[in-house]
Amino acid sequence: MREPYVHLPATEILESLDAFSETEIKQLRGSWEGLPVDRFMKDGAGYRRRRYSEFHLNRAGLVRAPHGAFRQSLAVNPLHGGVSREFEPIEPEVAESPLLGALVRTLVTRLPGTFDTATGAIGIHQIRIIASRDGNRLPAPEGIHEDGHHFVAQMLMLRKDVEGGVSHVYDRNKAPLYTTLLTEPFETVIIDDRRVFHGVSAVEAVGDMPVGVRDMMLVDFFPRAAGAVGETARAAA
Repeated sequence: MREPYVHLPATEILESLDAFSETEIKQLRGSWEGLPVDRFMKDGAGYRRRRYSEFHLNRAGLVRAPHGAFRQSLAVNPLHGGVSREFEPIEPEVAESPLLGALVRTLVTRLPGTFDTATGAIGIHQIRIIASRDGNRLPAPEGIHEDGHHFVAQMLMLRKDVEGGVSHVYDRNKAPLYTTLLTEPFETVIIDDRRVFHGVSAVEAVGDMPVGVRDMMLVDFFPRAAGAVGETARAAA
């Protein structure tokens, strides 16, 4: 059995995008500017910004599902689970971008396991953490956790003037399996969410910088839920 995680260097992802111009890639990364505040943070903190949309993948590319809530059970996410979190959707020019579709196709071919795109759903999160010098910012305030999906890809889009943000993978007994620091745009870790837990350390602005930024694209892979378009398939788990 293959390892329950895979670490993809940025060069490997970028090689799969050689049909796209630097301008197109820059425009995608720039779409993290202006993300709305994640208003579902339990402590009311405004340092996490977020958009989310659900898709499925066919031969033509990504097809967006009608917008709906992102849900996780309390068993999966004791901090934010049990609540219908309706984030602002990904903007149309991003959701309809052939570049985004190409990225997802690349991830599908590199999953640490099998995934049926004909029956599967794909959730895409754009997340920005704004770090400062007055306190650590937690990209994942849940700590060591699972997301309740089949696979989760964690792709760095921007890391500027921050330190911390170390990615950790744990076995099902929460013993450490793998640790890495994503530093290059498009560098990615993909986990089998059914076989491991994961977490990420706090980030803060580096040196004398007043603020720093860490942008991530998270891509969830899970079975499409009949009668629950726009919601994660394991919402009732």
